[in-house]
Order: sequence, then C-alpha cells, then structure tokens
Amino acid sequence: QVDAAPIDMTALAQAVFEEHAAQAPGRQLQFRLQPLPPTQGDCAMLRQALANLCSNAIKYTRPRAVSEIEMGGRTEGAENLYYLKDNGVGFDMKYARKLFGVFQRLHTEDEFEGTGVGLALVQRVIHRHGGRVWAEAKLNEGATFYFTLPMRKHGT
Repeated sequence: QVDAAPIDMTALAQAVFEEHAAQAPGRQLQFRLQPLPPTQGDCAMLRQALANLCSNAIKYTRPRAVSEIEMGGRTEGAENLYYLKDNGVGFDMKYARKLFGVFQRLHTEDEFEGTGVGLALVQRVIHRHGGRVWAEAKLNEGATFYFTLPMRKHGT
C-alpha cells in the first residue's frame, strides 16, 4: 500500500512537462493540459510515472516539426481516468501487450534511446495505487496512454 496524500494532478503534470521540455531545447513542444481531477497517492511515485510518460511523448514525437502533447482526465464512477496523448510515431497495436514489460522495446536503440524500463515502472506505480494502465496507438499517428487511480473517500 502507498502513503496517500492529496495531489493536485494538474499542477503536477504542468511541473513535470516543464521539466522535460527544458531538456529538449530547440524542439517545438505544444502542451495542452486540461484540468485534471485531483487524487490521493504517493506524490513522488506518481511524479515518476508522469515523468516517464511525458519523457516518452517528447521522445517519440521527435520526428514531428511540432510535437503535440495533450493531457486530460475525468472522473468515471469510482475512479479517475487520466490520459496523455501525442502525435508521435505511435506503434502497432498487435504489440500493445508487450509495452509494459521490462526491456520490451518496439523501436531500435538507433531510432530512440532508452532502456525499456520506463513503461514497466509506470505500470508498477499505477498498480501499487490500485489503478490500471493501457495504451492505444496507430503506427505513425501517435499514441495515447491511459491510467486510472481509484477515488478515495476522506479518512481512508
């Protein structure tokens, strides 16, 4: 179980994006951030999960003249649903089940740097918080990563 503290997900997402955008000088990065439902959880762990998703979005949109990254979310029933969408290289959905495995790479090291553990870590963090994570994409049309976090009642 994780230490649960209130988290302003909109502020966290903005801060994480700004940190990663600063590491991509010269890139045209457009970040559209919709207001996100607040949550409860381990802020450091959720920051790392968002950092990995954001880093991937910036990395895999590199071939585009303008990188378009959008984050949004909503409350659905007993959980908050969040998404991070990009206009990057995407992937073939037949490999979607491999995405969150450790060292599973859908692109070569020559195309895109990375160790192949980022999404596995995202999945671990979200699962530790009692949520789910999945992705949808089309080759050369971008990808959308989704994750949920359960709603917590005050005092639990």
